[in-house]
Amino acid sequence: QVQLVESGGGLVQPGGSLRLSCTASGFTFSAYSIRWYRQAPGKERELVGSISTAESTGYADSVKGRFTIPRDNAKYAVYLQMNSLKPEDTAVYYCSAFVQSTRYWGQGTQVTVSS
Repeated sequence: QVQLVESGGGLVQPGGSLRLSCTASGFTFSAYSIRWYRQAPGKERELVGSISTAESTGYADSVKGRFTIPRDNAKYAVYLQMNSLKPEDTAVYYCSAFVQSTRYWGQGTQVTVSS
């Protein structure tokens, strides 16, 4: 059973940093790319970035240069390191994996950037 669990969200001041974690189970983690998405209130879910099995990464223009996505295959974990946070980064953040023709999602973790 594929499971993804996010953690690490919270309240942070503008300009601050936060690291989200996504731990996986139920599939061969190292064989799959992982994506991070976010959804702000009243907006559609958007792709934040992704990391491939070869650890190649890609990012949305809105977070490029501020966010990074490392992974640790031994721990079945992927992270979202967020620096220089802005109020517009406030959203629920989800990790996601496409495994055997099905896209799986975690439950999400809330990130609020506010002074």
